[in-house]
Amino acid sequence: MTVKAFVLDTNVLLHSAQSLESFSDNDVIIPMAVVEELDKFKKNSDQLGRNARQVIRHLDALRKAELPKTGCLRHGVPLKHISAIATGKLYVLSTGEFDLSTLNGPDAAIFRHDLAEESPDNRILKVAVGLQAAGRHVVFISKDINLRLKADAMGLRVMDFERGKVDTSTLYTGFAVRDLSADKIETLYRERKLTLPKPGLLVNEFAVFSAGGKDGSRQSALARLHADGVIHLLDGRTDRVWNVTPRNKEQRMALDLLLDPTIRLVTLVGGAGTGKTLLALAAALQLTQNENLYERILVSRPIIPLGNDIGYLPGDKDAKLNSWMQPIFDNLDYLLGAEEEPGGKKNHSGRLTKEMLMRNHRLELEALTYIRGRSIPRQFVIVDEAQNLTPHEIKTIVSRCGEDTKMVLTGDPHQIDNPYLDASSNGLSYTVERLKGQPVFGHVTLARSERSELAALAAGLL
Repeated sequence: MTVKAFVLDTNVLLHSAQSLESFSDNDVIIPMAVVEELDKFKKNSDQLGRNARQVIRHLDALRKAELPKTGCLRHGVPLKHISAIATGKLYVLSTGEFDLSTLNGPDAAIFRHDLAEESPDNRILKVAVGLQAAGRHVVFISKDINLRLKADAMGLRVMDFERGKVDTSTLYTGFAVRDLSADKIETLYRERKLTLPKPGLLVNEFAVFSAGGKDGSRQSALARLHADGVIHLLDGRTDRVWNVTPRNKEQRMALDLLLDPTIRLVTLVGGAGTGKTLLALAAALQLTQNENLYERILVSRPIIPLGNDIGYLPGDKDAKLNSWMQPIFDNLDYLLGAEEEPGGKKNHSGRLTKEMLMRNHRLELEALTYIRGRSIPRQFVIVDEAQNLTPHEIKTIVSRCGEDTKMVLTGDPHQIDNPYLDASSNGLSYTVERLKGQPVFGHVTLARSERSELAALAAGLL
């Protein structure tokens, strides 16, 4: 088997600090320009900074492991020091390792003209080109589409970093449409549950059962496969929750998951206006205020602006968060009944009730920046716009859940503001695919916009 030389771009290491372990049976090449770029990120307090520091520590650990021997990063050190199954080596190489002046043919002309500028990207590409000219089987790995295009034009084999990516075209929806005999549907309605030898469903997956009658009529039923292996019909509890009536079957499914305390993690995926945040808040108010299953509602969302950032905001932490949490307040105003009175006056009872919830510590707003290290027991946690989080950030957040805590992640994978993520690599999509079928997890994809006719038109056509 030919040992490949995987040349990694900086963004691969910033995306996942464990990426060094993903090429264990081949050689990993880190260009010197990448090390220099990691140095610029290491002071950051965000996830990029943490990944940069972890990669640097990995490289230092490999260097120290080889100190008693003659090896060094330049000549290659075994990856087995950070991955027990690794058989390849890691190299840190600079452009000075290769005599690129000897390149001939059309590739040489392209190289000398288009890569003459000493930018970090071009220096990274020069290392890859030099290795290939030396006879190595080179694969250039980058999450930067433009750099992949440049590498391909240089005759390099290029790939995106696929670890942690999912196929959004086949993303788990949380429900399936199944044919069932009319007799079994009648049994399901009569006994409220049904046992099938081979239901063909994952745990907590919904089924839209349908059967055709002899007279041409059709029967249908909406049910969910519980962890005990029994299919349960959805009950009337989901008909209306805190002034919210579900407008389609997906919203009923979502409320069924949200109101079930045995399901500790719920993900709701859908476009604008499908009701993700509204349903989550309605269930949170119901279970916290009316049923006292949880002590408080904790709401958080990534602080990533749409368009140009407006700069620093005045005030303390709560005052700053109010601007970012306005979408949450809009939904709360609706749920708590803020309406216009005759004459155009505003009835502020909803806003006052919302403020009362916050004064009584029944509602808490928190920036995701401060959630690391916390232990959150007996709370209903809602993380809105979760598509802007990396898989590692989702792991960090979900691992904060203490005893009797329920967490809901909502978002639209096709509306991502994080420049380092896309629909396939974001943490929300990753969580859906990795946790489907687990007894404590449930998911629903909401397809239809119910906000307004105009919102539905915009979501579908713009």
